[in-house]
Amino acid sequence: MSDYFGKEVPKLGFGLMRLPKKGLSIDIRQMEQMVDAFLEAGFTYFDTAYVYPGSEAAAKKALVDRHPREAYTLASKLNVMVAPTQKAAKKQFQTSLERTGAGYFDYYLLHALMDNNYARYDKLNLWDFVKEQKEKGLIKHVGFSFHAGPQLLEKLLQEHPEVDFVQLQINYADWEKPSVASRANYEVARKYGKSIVIMEPVKGGTLANPPADIQKLFKDYHPEMSYASWAIRFAASLDGILTVLSGMSDTQQMADNLSYMKDFKPLNEEEQKIVQEAQRILGKSGTIPCTACRYCVEGCPKKIPIPEIFSVMNKRLGNGQISEASEDYAKAVEGMGKASDCIGCGQCERACPQHLEIPKHLKECADALEADE
Repeated sequence: MSDYFGKEVPKLGFGLMRLPKKGLSIDIRQMEQMVDAFLEAGFTYFDTAYVYPGSEAAAKKALVDRHPREAYTLASKLNVMVAPTQKAAKKQFQTSLERTGAGYFDYYLLHALMDNNYARYDKLNLWDFVKEQKEKGLIKHVGFSFHAGPQLLEKLLQEHPEVDFVQLQINYADWEKPSVASRANYEVARKYGKSIVIMEPVKGGTLANPPADIQKLFKDYHPEMSYASWAIRFAASLDGILTVLSGMSDTQQMADNLSYMKDFKPLNEEEQKIVQEAQRILGKSGTIPCTACRYCVEGCPKKIPIPEIFSVMNKRLGNGQISEASEDYAKAVEGMGKASDCIGCGQCERACPQHLEIPKHLKECADALEADE
C-alpha cells in the first residue's frame, strides 16, 4: 500500500452516533466499558458531531473525563443545515469544544456536504473559519464528510486542496450504487491524494444481516466470522484509509469488532473474490464476470492475456486496489499484448461462452490500467 496521511492510525474507529441506550438516555456505564475496551485494544479514533443528540456530552463523560488527552483522538463536525447564520455556524465549534471538554479536536469536519448545501459552506465562509481554528491549534486536521457524486467531490478537492482527509460512505453493497457512488468517490479522493475516513461500512447495520445466499457464501468460507466482519474488513482493506468508523451500539458489537480488527489482516485474494460474488448477488457489481476459461486467448492475433487482464481490473473495480492493480497489470502483460493492443477483430467475443463484450472491456482496462503507467 502507498504512504499517506494517517497510515499509522489503527483501522477501526468508534462512531458515536448509535450509542447504547438505557430507556431514552445514553447508557453511560455501558459506553464506558466500550470506550475502555476500545482503548485497551490499541484503537484511538472517536467520532462525534454537533448534531448527534447527546453524543458530545456522552463523549466527555465516558472518554474525556476518564482518560488522558494523549490516549485518544477525537473528531467532531460543523453542520450548516442547522445554522441559520454565520454566527450560529461558528458557535457550533465552540459549543462542541465545551460539550466534549477536549480542549481541541484532532479531526474536525464540515458535515454532510451535498449538492443542495455545499454552496452554503462557502457563503458563510466556513472553510476559512476552520482553517483559522487550525492555525490557532484548536484543530489538528481538517476534513469534510460527503454525500454526493464524484463530480462535486472533484470540484471541492480542487477548490480546497488544504483539506487533510475526506469522510465517505463506502461499503461493498454501495460500491457501484449510482446514488452513493462509493467506488467513484473513493477513486476521486485517492486521485487527489486524500486520506479517507469510511462511514457506513455496514450500511447502517444491514450488512450485519445480509440476504441468505450471501450469508451462506460467507459461512461456507469461514463459519466463525460475523457477517459484519466481512463488511468492515472490505472497507479497511482499501488503500489510503485513515480509519473505518463503526457505530457500535453495545458491548457485544464492540467485542465482535475488536476480535478481527485488533490484529487486522486485509482481505486475501480468495476473500476478495467472495466479496465480489456478494456484490454480484446484490446486483451492485461493476466487475467483469469473466470465468477465466481462456477460450478467448487462443487465436488472439495480438496475444493478449485477456483473463489475466480482467482479473487485474476486477481488483480495481471490486476491491479498490488501485496500486496493486497497476503492479499486477505490468506483470500480466510482460512479454504479451497489452489491453490497448486490441484491434477489435471479434475473435474473442465469438469464443466467449459468457458473451462478454471483450473489446469494449479491454478498452476500459487500457484506459484505467495503462493511464497509471
